[in-house]
Parts: sequence; C-alpha cells; structure tokens
Amino acid sequence: MTAALPLLLACASAPPPQDAEAPPRDLHDTLLADLAAPRHPSDGAGRLRLISGPEEVVAGGRGAWVFTVEIGALGVAKDGFIAFQAPPFWGWSPPQVTAPDAPGYTTVTGPEGVELRLSHPEPTLLFIHPSRALRAGELLRVHYGAGSAQAQVDRYADETDALRVAIDGDGDGVRRLLDEELPLRVVGGDPAGMRVVTPSTARPGEAASLRLALVDVSGNPARGPLLVGLRADPALGLPTTVTLPESGALRVPFTPRAEGVYAVQAVVEGRAVATGEPIVVRPGAPRLVWADLQVHTGLSDGTGDPAAVIRYARDVAGLDVVAITDHDHWGLRALDQHPALYQRVLDAVAAAEGVLALAGFEWTSWRYGHRHVVFFGAPGALRSCLDPRTDTPTELWASLSGERAITVPHHTAGGPVVTDWSFTPDPRLEPSVELVSVHGSSEGPDTPGRIQGYTPGHSVLDALAKGYRLGFLGGSDGHDGHPGLAQLAAGQGGLTGIWLDGAIDGPPTADEVYAAILERRTFATNGARIALRVALGGAGMGQVVPPGDHDLAVRVVSGAAGVKVELVRDGVVSPLGERPEGMALVETRLTGLKAGERLYVRVIDAEGGAAWSSPWFVE
Repeated sequence: MTAALPLLLACASAPPPQDAEAPPRDLHDTLLADLAAPRHPSDGAGRLRLISGPEEVVAGGRGAWVFTVEIGALGVAKDGFIAFQAPPFWGWSPPQVTAPDAPGYTTVTGPEGVELRLSHPEPTLLFIHPSRALRAGELLRVHYGAGSAQAQVDRYADETDALRVAIDGDGDGVRRLLDEELPLRVVGGDPAGMRVVTPSTARPGEAASLRLALVDVSGNPARGPLLVGLRADPALGLPTTVTLPESGALRVPFTPRAEGVYAVQAVVEGRAVATGEPIVVRPGAPRLVWADLQVHTGLSDGTGDPAAVIRYARDVAGLDVVAITDHDHWGLRALDQHPALYQRVLDAVAAAEGVLALAGFEWTSWRYGHRHVVFFGAPGALRSCLDPRTDTPTELWASLSGERAITVPHHTAGGPVVTDWSFTPDPRLEPSVELVSVHGSSEGPDTPGRIQGYTPGHSVLDALAKGYRLGFLGGSDGHDGHPGLAQLAAGQGGLTGIWLDGAIDGPPTADEVYAAILERRTFATNGARIALRVALGGAGMGQVVPPGDHDLAVRVVSGAAGVKVELVRDGVVSPLGERPEGMALVETRLTGLKAGERLYVRVIDAEGGAAWSSPWFVE
C-alpha cells in the first residue's frame, strides 16, 4: 500500500510507502471520479521507439536514454500534452529541465516550428505542452539523462521497470498511458554479503535443508560462482564446503543426527561472513514455517515480476510461504481494469516450485481500511474496493463466502489509512490481523516500533477490547521485491511464524497453513526470526481458555544476545523475565483470569527484534 495520490490516476504509481504522507480523506471519491472520466480515443494514442540507451543496467547505476514519441492517428490538440514518466521506484532520477549537470536532466525536441513548454508538477513526471496541435505521425525526441550526471536508476533489481508516456490528446486534462512502453531490466550488483537461512526446528534422522544466497549492497540477488565453507557441529551432517552456482543461490540438504541447538556459519577465504539462526533439533519437534502473506510487485506499486519475487522469497529470504497481494485499484495500471495483470499473478503462483506460493490481492479501501485477501484453494476473482458490489467490508466478505480465503486488515492504527473496527470481522474469513509490517506496529500505544501516524481507537488492542477473536500475523507489506526481508531497507518488516506438525523439509501444503491460520497457531514478528512457542493451561496460542488460574510456559529461541519476555493482559504489560542469551524458558502461574480477558506474550530481543504470540481468549 502507498499513501499518496497516484501520479497518473487510473494508470499511475505513488512514492515509496515510508516517504509518503497521509492521503486526502476524499481519495476514494477522487479515484471513482477518475475511473468515470471519459478517455478520448486520442488519449494514450501513439508509439514509442528506443533510439539509444541500455536495456539492462546494474541496480544503483546510471544511464541515459533517447527515445521518440510518435503521435497517434488522431493527433494531439493544442491544449493537450504529453507526460513522460520515469519509473517511480526506488531512486530513479526525476526528469528535470533546469540543471544540466544534475541527474535526470532531460531535453525534448519536437517538429520544426513547434515550441515546447516543459514542466514537472509532480516528482517523476515531465509534462510537454506543444505550442500548436500535433499531427499524426509527428515525432517528439526525448533525451533522459542528457547531462554529464546521466540518470540514477533503481537501487533494487526489477525486470518490470520501464520508461512510460501518457497523452492527453483532446486537451481536457485527462491523460492515459500508452499501451506501449520501453522496458528496462535492472539487475543486481556485485556480491556484498551472504544470507544463511536455516530451519528453526529439525528432528534427528529426518531430512532438512538450509539455503545460501549471495546478495548485493541493497539485498538484491547477486551472482556466483563462489566456494563457501560451512562451519557447524558435525552432528548436523552438513558438508564442509559447497559451491554456489552462477545463480548465487543454493539449497543444501542435511540430516541431523543428534538432539541439540546448533548454529551454522558460512565461511569465505577462512573468514565467517554470515551466521544462520539457531536450529533446535529434537525428536518429534513441531515444524515452524515462516510466511510473508502481503507482498507487492511491479504489477501495482511495487518492484519486480511476480515470478522473480517468488524466487527471491524461496532462494534469498528462505521463506516457506509467500502470498502475492497486489492492489485492486492502485498503481500504474490498476488490476481491476487490466485482468491480464492479475492473470500474471495466478500464472506465477501456479508455476512456483520449492515454496508455497499463494495468490491474492489487496482490497485498497481508503474509506474502511486496507485488507489483503489470500486464497488457499483455487484462486478466486479479484474484488475491487471501487465496485459498488464490494466496496464495504461486509460486501467483500459476502462475495468471498464459501471460498477458501482469508482477509487480513493491516496498518490498522496508522500509516496510509486506519481500519474501521465498526465492522465486526467475519470469524471464518477474517480470523487474524496483521499486527506489524514495514509501516510499524499497530499493537497499541506502547508497542515497539509503533506505526507512523498512530491513531487511538484503531489499534489491535482496541479490536481485542471489542471482543473480536483475532490471531496475529506479520507481513512485510513489501514493495521493494524483497519479500520476507523488508527490514533490510526500512529497518523493520513483518513475518508470520506458523506451527505445523508435518515433515520438516519441503514446502507446507495450503491446507496445513490455512488450518493453522483458522486455529490461530500463528505469531507475528517485525522481520526477526524469533521462534516463539507458548502454552497457557495446556492451550496453545490463539486458543480459548476458561477463567481461573493457569500455568504459563514460554519458550523463546533467538539469534540475538539477549531477550526480554513480557505478558500483555488486556493491554497491561508485565515483565516475565530477561535472559542474557537468545534462549529463554519462562514458566509462571497466572491467577484470577476472568471471562472476557485477552492476553498474549511479547518478546523483544537485544537487536530490536520483536515477536507477539496470538492471544488467548478467556471465555
């Protein structure tokens, strides 16, 4: 989700979420008005041709491009205009016409005798106003990055970047993007680091695997080959050396032989360069899988092709589950107006291997709050927040009735828009809430990493106080093509830990994950892989417990140097203990629990990681 009016309404994008301001309150009506605005046949009519410039560029690099805009068959009226848009994410130089030695300097020439007035009223747009009507077939020549500094490009790898042009052909102020665009491929840079992703739990004698991946300075996939040593206890059964292939990513299978808690380090030229999270090996250990259920791609207001984003989730972030949830009506080309784009999501999910990929979308209501929809069976149709049949939460849930799907409210207490909790969540379709993401935590007023623009009355604690039974999820809400690792750029992100009983290795099934979410066997983190397992009177997280006295047991495993464990009981925080190491076992007795109480465990580690168990409901 983003928080600014699209730069090209109905065919636009917006600034990065963390840099954006709150949207105008009438944004829903503005979007409806734009959707209803008539497009003249001359709007968006024309052709683009690349004359010079690289079609592939390294992330964070520079380049210059020359292209022509050929005016369409109906021409452009004297009061019409042409709008050139550089990619709006993440660091592309805005086109500018005032400083020849600065990045993004752009020149435009037109037919002989035509004067062109240039302006850039919005950050990534350059408007071109001709002094007379332009005729069919006439050419404009645009040189983007014409100065000595050229143009800075995206700092994130992205196969979907492109130079785009919109045209208002009849001069009524309404423009439309040309169907044709000039594609640019941004690739990762030189290796600058390595990721070691280990399973959180394993069992002696059962197959498991870890993942190694090279990344550049911005966390993009980097290429090999590279010889890597693995430093670990021999009881894990890992090889001592492996070679990362040209792709820079490798899955390493192993079978642990003995119970214990183990660490794995990657070693290059005798120096440890990365360490994975602790692996708890125990007979009969439950499986902990990691999921990012809210990810955006270049099909709305994010980065990357869906297939590439899914590969990153598997190979670099080492996720077990990933959901692609692009916006229904927000971005350069809105999915609800371009069904072929949503089909690309469905195709990428269907083709995914080695990770459970799920299809979905974000219902981007600026009136009632944003919710992402995730399908666990056959993917359903996209529902639009602008469609009068599905423009309220109640109508959305009614339209999804009978489908294996969930809806998840997110950034409920701030960020771009808050959640309207006057709509009682459908218990089957909305069993959980996203507590934390790249925007911050919506837990309550005293939460670690509190969300920007925190608004009382809309927090997760406020929802629990209304009596809603909601489990906790974390999702990156990532827009940079790095699912599961949004914290690399934003400082915080979101992950969901899910406890399962199946085999340790290989992707979980959609049925397993769906059942666990419905039963609230989930916990949220701000991106840290903190393993959190709790029981209250024998009941696992998210369950209903009777009033009275109950024993509480908390088990925490973190790679950080220390952890603090807290109990949140009807919004009141009580310390349960601190440990100078990353592992903690806390046992205590809670007395006098009363019907209607909601309580959960919160963990904060020494490196700023945080985790929240799904609540217990005393009834």
